[in-house]
Amino acid sequence: MNTSDQARQNLLLAALPEDIWKHLEPYMELTEMPLGRVLYESGTALSHVYFPTNSIVSLLYVMEDGHSAEIGIVGNEGMVGVALFMGGETTPSRAVVQSGGIAYRLHSRYLKQEFNQGGAMQRLLLRYTQALITQMAQTAVCNRHHSINEQLSRWLLMSMDRLPSNELVMTQELIANMLGVRREGVTDAAGKLQKLGLITYKRGRITVVDRPALEAYACECYAVVKREFERLLPNGRAV
Repeated sequence: MNTSDQARQNLLLAALPEDIWKHLEPYMELTEMPLGRVLYESGTALSHVYFPTNSIVSLLYVMEDGHSAEIGIVGNEGMVGVALFMGGETTPSRAVVQSGGIAYRLHSRYLKQEFNQGGAMQRLLLRYTQALITQMAQTAVCNRHHSINEQLSRWLLMSMDRLPSNELVMTQELIANMLGVRREGVTDAAGKLQKLGLITYKRGRITVVDRPALEAYACECYAVVKREFERLLPNGRAV
């Protein structure tokens, strides 16, 4: 697979008109995304945006006492670093690689130049930002009103949507940090999903074995977010 084809496994890059892509392609940098890599910390100035292809990045809000909770996830459907083109330059969240792989990054200078021209890339990134805001808002509602079982189901489905397989390598402790709950709660929830035949969990590997049943078991939050992404960002279609 050549560089262009590999980079355009990211659906935002795939949706760009050919002329814009050809202009940006020379500035796209392949970057390794190992599990646990911190792309940026709260309050630090962002220098690049990242377009994951087969990796997943968690956006976390970290409290003063060190506790954290995930407010959004980004995979091959999106981009990490929306603050750069929204004018903020910094963000109070932390971006951490949740599932390892690769991404393509673009320096803020080139992103801003293209965005400020007001063409197709601006429209695409604003639509993506609206979808991401929906995801963040729905995550907040889910964490407040739904059970850990339902939260875990939503989180697994959203993660699997961004991976090429139905398996995720993730410890219960890391999942607990993402959901902002106690590890024992994740242990109980994962055990219940396994007893229901929806997943298998062994030595940090979670496999979804009955996707339709897991979707039926999950709360409404997963479907709300999925519909909004599909409405705003039709796969591979330029805007």
